[in-house]
Amino acid sequence: MTEKQNANWMAAGMEAWTLGIDMWSVVGLRMMKIAAGGTAGERESRLMVEEKLQAMAELQTKLLTGGISSDPATGSRQVMRHYSGKVKANRRRLG
Repeated sequence: MTEKQNANWMAAGMEAWTLGIDMWSVVGLRMMKIAAGGTAGERESRLMVEEKLQAMAELQTKLLTGGISSDPATGSRQVMRHYSGKVKANRRRLG
C-alpha cells in the first residue's frame, strides 16, 4: 500500500469515527423527543423515516450517476460525507 493510499484509509477511519459519534448524539436526542410523546414525538418519528429514505435515494442516485468514486477508500469517504451532512443538520436541529 502506498503512503497516499494509507493516508486515505486513515482519513476514512477518522471520518467514520466522527460520523459514529455524531450519529449516536442524534439517536439520543431523537429518543428523548420521541419518548416525550405528543405531537412533537410523532412528528419526529415520521421525519426520521422520511429523512432516511430521502438520504438513501440521494445516495443511490450518486452511485448510479458516477458521483461516488470506484476507489474503495475515496468512495467510502464520499458516502460518509453524504451522511455526515445529514447527521450534523439533525444534531443542530435537535440540540
